[in-house]
Amino acid sequence: MDRVLDLTAIVQQEVEDYAKGGSAKAITYPVSDHERRTYTVVVVPDRPRPFPARIVVMARIIDGTVVIDEDTTDRPLVNELMRAGIPREQIVLAYAGETLPDDSRS
Repeated sequence: MDRVLDLTAIVQQEVEDYAKGGSAKAITYPVSDHERRTYTVVVVPDRPRPFPARIVVMARIIDGTVVIDEDTTDRPLVNELMRAGIPREQIVLAYAGETLPDDSRS
């Protein structure tokens, strides 16, 4: 049980780190859904909007595996998660076409 809590805490912290900083032209918001163990950062540009609001990075935890659904950063979340101690074998890059061993889980 502690291992699952540690994994959840690591993923949440690493994803939310992408909401720090930002710029004068946009605001980043961390969005966490603890029940579904899904963690996201959304960027919302100031007006006039040069681009629509969008997901910057999104990860969720499924059966002890971290699934990264989106990562549009120049600092890949997979690298940050591995630095934090999560093995690469426990991370799926869904945005790059990787799938869970049993892709029927969601």
